[in-house]
Amino acid sequence: MEVESFEDEGVAKLLNDWFVSIKVDREERPDVDKVYMTYVQALYGSGGWPLSVFLSPDLKPLMGGTYFPPDDKFGRPGFKTILRKVKDAWDSKRDVLVKSGAFAIEQLSEALSASASPSKLPDGLPQNALRLCAEQLSGNYDSKYGGFGSAPKFPRPVETQLMLYWSKKVEDTGKLHEADEALKKVFFSLQCMAKGGIHDHIGGGFHRYSVDECWHVPHFEKMLYDQGQLANVYLDAFSITKDVFYSCVSRDIFDYLRRDMIGQEGEIFSAEDADSAESEGATRKKEGAFYVWTNKEVEDILGEHATLFKNHYYIKPMGNCDLSRMSDPHHEFKGKNVLIERHNPAEMASKLGMPVEKYLDILGECRQKLFEVRLSRPRPHLDDKVIVSWNGLAISSFARASKILKGENEGTKFEFPVVGYDPQEYMEVAEKAASFIRRQLYNEQTRRLQHSFRNGPSKAPAFLDDYAFLISGLLDIFEFGGGIKWLRWATELQDTQARTDVQTFVFQDGLFLDREGGGYFNTAGEDPSVLLRVKEDHDGAEPSGNSVSAINLVRLASLVAGSKSDRYRQNAEHLLAVFETRLKDMAMAVPLMCCAADMVTVPSRKEVVLVGHKPSVEFENMLVAAHASYDPNKTVIHIDPSNKEEMDFWEGNNSNIAVMAKNNFVADKVVAIVCQNFTCKAPVADPESLKVLLSLKSTSA
Repeated sequence: MEVESFEDEGVAKLLNDWFVSIKVDREERPDVDKVYMTYVQALYGSGGWPLSVFLSPDLKPLMGGTYFPPDDKFGRPGFKTILRKVKDAWDSKRDVLVKSGAFAIEQLSEALSASASPSKLPDGLPQNALRLCAEQLSGNYDSKYGGFGSAPKFPRPVETQLMLYWSKKVEDTGKLHEADEALKKVFFSLQCMAKGGIHDHIGGGFHRYSVDECWHVPHFEKMLYDQGQLANVYLDAFSITKDVFYSCVSRDIFDYLRRDMIGQEGEIFSAEDADSAESEGATRKKEGAFYVWTNKEVEDILGEHATLFKNHYYIKPMGNCDLSRMSDPHHEFKGKNVLIERHNPAEMASKLGMPVEKYLDILGECRQKLFEVRLSRPRPHLDDKVIVSWNGLAISSFARASKILKGENEGTKFEFPVVGYDPQEYMEVAEKAASFIRRQLYNEQTRRLQHSFRNGPSKAPAFLDDYAFLISGLLDIFEFGGGIKWLRWATELQDTQARTDVQTFVFQDGLFLDREGGGYFNTAGEDPSVLLRVKEDHDGAEPSGNSVSAINLVRLASLVAGSKSDRYRQNAEHLLAVFETRLKDMAMAVPLMCCAADMVTVPSRKEVVLVGHKPSVEFENMLVAAHASYDPNKTVIHIDPSNKEEMDFWEGNNSNIAVMAKNNFVADKVVAIVCQNFTCKAPVADPESLKVLLSLKSTSA
């Protein structure tokens, strides 16, 4: 519509004569978008973007819809017709329209303010929801191309997280075949995505989604929230398999972000557009122009290795967007090639009579040559907004990578675009991004965040997702080796998010928590122009703030003790009770919440406490061992008894940890204590012994 309607002179005249046009950046103001998207979905049964809504002067919705063609066709009214009809209705039936809009908002407000009088879910429901979601996803599994659904295919990492969690759960109860079947679906899906055109083989990172069922032709936009979540699920796959295929995909994402998406102060930018000019000076942009290749371009650039590369990436003289009738229905990519791997490197190398290592080296060299040529093309627009929630997702993955990737075999060889950094550098990236947010978007006096930054902080206050995703990232920084200051800030964000005046603190939960009804609203409710406060539960392209908050509360409850721990757990239980119907009837819509609901029922999380001097190689090795295996119901605490700041924190928040540190401190050793169900194993002082302890079957199932 941007080109068809909003750049059309006739449409512009109607808009300017009859309406006050307001363009909303839904990334900048998701609260405003949510109000009117909810209205359109309730009215018509579906929604989407672009979203056009007509409002009264007091912002009540009168009518709306998604895509409108500029003129009437295919039985659909054109945008010009819509504008004329809205104007006529406003002139002739204004009172009816206004009352209708006000009534719609009242009804939506009542429907969306879900609450729960019981303060926890019924017994058995969390386990049933988890099983139901896994079964529903398995029923939608595409055994030919991977993924859980049909075209267009979105990565939706929360689905992968659910299946990995479910697999671990059933494995711990001895159902090994069932666990293995779930893992096979996940691993095949991750492999197909990484080999597909949705993955940028030349520059790294993933595009938004695939228009076809085979992950081939994507919508070429790159979003930070996808990168952060996908890096995490590939890290999880590596933790389980120790297959460097998955670790290399994670590194590919991280190295793309480091090269193209991180500012001078460590802030991580939001997105890169899908379209760009085909050449310098071109007036029109085209989808994917920066990323696609002609057969001749590849031959001219790669010379003697062109045939090998073309066979590997399915490059054809007439273009390769022919794997599905949905790949290129309008022939936009005629003569163009979107790289996709359709053959096994070992098999291809064998056919050529060369070692697979040499084959992979050649592919890496070819990718680098194409990358260097691609640098001369006009780049897609970089959206350099810094959004707190999306940075939180990326911070989490960078922090986790700093230890998980230490599990790669020594001497692992990396091919372009993977650089092969020391994993510890990824922790530095996480801490720099978190420091930027604290410095630029956090007010130490009010203890409140702003939502985003571009040439300065935005006026919009942070929303639930910003707090929830950032707290999750900060917990990961701490658990994967960061300083106690990050854990302190995470608890501060959870507990004292705002000070309304000199005397009064608004506790976490004061900004968003519905103390009576349970669960979190998406906004603080302070802006009267935002007509709805919603308790979001849908785990879509991004997880819901409520799902992430529930998991944060479970994690925090395992880190601290006493009444504070009890309060965290009670808030998590009450939150989940709000969404009982959703968990029972539509589990597949809330996969991460299904995981959270199960986590709350785990009687005792496995707790690993590391005690010793920091920093040291020995401490680092023990941290790597503590995180070597996949276990979402595990908490890792590390403490240096000679560090006053750390001891003060634990003495004030969980004296058991402080006592454990004092009693197990040995000057020249790092000691690990593994506890569960109020029982601790004998301390161990070497990484391999710790790995053995953590590999014992969990008693949390």
